[in-house]
Amino acid sequence: MSSDRRPSDAKVRLDKWLWAARFFKTRSLAAAAIQGGKVHVNGSRVKPAHLVKLGETLGIRRGPDEYSVIVKGLASIRGPASQAVLLYQETAQSVQRREALAAERKSQTALAPHPVHRPGKRDRRRIIRFTRQTEPPD
Repeated sequence: MSSDRRPSDAKVRLDKWLWAARFFKTRSLAAAAIQGGKVHVNGSRVKPAHLVKLGETLGIRRGPDEYSVIVKGLASIRGPASQAVLLYQETAQSVQRREALAAERKSQTALAPHPVHRPGKRDRRRIIRFTRQTEPPD
């Protein structure tokens, strides 16, 4: 247990920390997100080997969601989710923003009607015939 928890003056690589905090399923996915500019430390882009320190603010974009978290603990190995939650604290503004976005996405899917069943052979032929008629001429 002492190897996964480090003293307050210790540092851990950013890609390892993101993996241990369960923001990404693998370390390579975490490193790719960092390289792609999806993770910022204190508002600036960094490399996967950046050493995370306690109290730093991380901006993490994962799909449509954006997290703003403060580092509260360091871990170099991945543990249970109950321990991973103790490694960071999400800001209240970040939680509100994500919940509002989730509610908006949910309301948009409610407005888009879904078909009752998949189209059969006859329906597919009608769709193909209709789309051919509406295509602009070359």
